[in-house]
Amino acid sequence: MATMVAFLNLVIMLSVVSTGKSLSLNYYENTCPKAECIVAKAVKDATAKDKTVPAALLRMHFHDCFIRGCDASVLLNSKGNNKAEKDGPPNVSLHAFYVIDAAKKALEAACPGVVSCADILALAARDAVFLSGGPTWDVPKGRKDGRTSKASETIKLPGPTFNLSQLRQSFSQRGLSGEDLVALSGGHTLGFSHCSSFKSRLHSFNATHDIDPSLNPSFAEKLKSICPLKNLAKNAGTTMDPSSATFDNTYYRLILQHKGLFSSDQALLDNPDTKNLVTKFATSQKAFNQAFAKSMIKMSSINGGQEVRKDCRVVN
Repeated sequence: MATMVAFLNLVIMLSVVSTGKSLSLNYYENTCPKAECIVAKAVKDATAKDKTVPAALLRMHFHDCFIRGCDASVLLNSKGNNKAEKDGPPNVSLHAFYVIDAAKKALEAACPGVVSCADILALAARDAVFLSGGPTWDVPKGRKDGRTSKASETIKLPGPTFNLSQLRQSFSQRGLSGEDLVALSGGHTLGFSHCSSFKSRLHSFNATHDIDPSLNPSFAEKLKSICPLKNLAKNAGTTMDPSSATFDNTYYRLILQHKGLFSSDQALLDNPDTKNLVTKFATSQKAFNQAFAKSMIKMSSINGGQEVRKDCRVVN
């Protein structure tokens, strides 16, 4: 009975999201019934050759949704005098765009002009999480692709040096709650970070501390050896957590040990509400999976596009 109630609550939640944003779970049922299978194959094929693909696709989706909504504007190429989002400072390390291209090519062959690039990216992010051992969820579909992409707008992305109030503001501006913030931050369980995102915590942190005092000292020394002040290797950095290709709750356990890589990760302990959620997710993979799936549905339903692109890199 409890399971049925939970299921009905999820259905109600999904239908609210769907009708509110004109998205629906069966959007392509008649126009492109194999859409989800085609996207899943593209993600699976790419992941089999490169284990960094899932983290890249999940990050790409986040970075898309936080600028102008989930409208695939992050996929557009710069053109003429317009520098696109993908060439903005926070996005230059985004990669695996070819996976979206491959899915789009297969979809255009199967059902031309039907499936938006924004939907492909939302589905690919879900598949990336699932292939990494994380949860799956039904993705509401029907997003349209945007026609505007500006590198200057990437300043709106929440940064790795943000404090908790900055993070809360960034998420609330997009209709996302404190629980969404903590759950979605768990996406940092996948992937790799360059030193530029956290080296400010290791050298001349402030007037009284050389190293960020919220960092575990031995962890800080390890990071300093990877990111020295001088003679830094070109692509120096480290994995987000030791199991960086597996979607698990290690990220939260590390934060409780003061081994969060970014200031923005460690900041989740700065308030009792967010700290309690970190503790909850650190002790229960199931609780994290459920919260992450729910928050991903919510975030990926922010939409603002106008068309279905034929080529994800250029407007029609």
